[in-house]
Amino acid sequence: MTDVIVFDLYGVIAHPHSEQAESDIAELAGVPKEPFWEAYWACRPEYDLGLDGGAYWEKVARRLGTQFPDLATLTETDVAALSHSDPEMVTLVEDLAREGRTLGILSNIVEDVVPVWEKQEWMKHFSVRTYSCRIGVIKPDPRAYEAVARELGVATEQVLFFDDREENVLAARSVGMAAEVFTSAAQVREVVGTTPPTW
Repeated sequence: MTDVIVFDLYGVIAHPHSEQAESDIAELAGVPKEPFWEAYWACRPEYDLGLDGGAYWEKVARRLGTQFPDLATLTETDVAALSHSDPEMVTLVEDLAREGRTLGILSNIVEDVVPVWEKQEWMKHFSVRTYSCRIGVIKPDPRAYEAVARELGVATEQVLFFDDREENVLAARSVGMAAEVFTSAAQVREVVGTTPPTW
């Protein structure tokens, strides 16, 4: 049985922006969708590393050569769009915790959305929550994987890691972790050897 399991957050337990959210946020920004999201993601690494939210949005606006008409609503809408979890994965997390597995999260995440997740009841099942904005390192930097293993008090070789991005999985393997590209809750159950409760 795999005893130590680490999950990415977005694209695994949490949903990224929906297509509708992408359209709504670009409309609030007053910028066509394609250039807005190009700038959003181009500036994102610094935000994931801990850059203040105001400074991040200033960089995005500057890259686009504009000013956002209602920055408060824009940022609130962005955070709200990043606040949805996958019920199947939440159930899986609860099942794994019930079985006594040690669970962790390793996520490239911005400080502005951390409170959204920290208040979720099911987050108590993760003994370690390693966020890029707090350690100053983003995946696929090997130091991110070493950091979560260190916080868990285990060797990297003892960790099974799931992420939806292949480059992050390959980086995890490079430091000795067993790692899989996430596809579904059913896939995780098969890999870790657990089944849904029958009651």
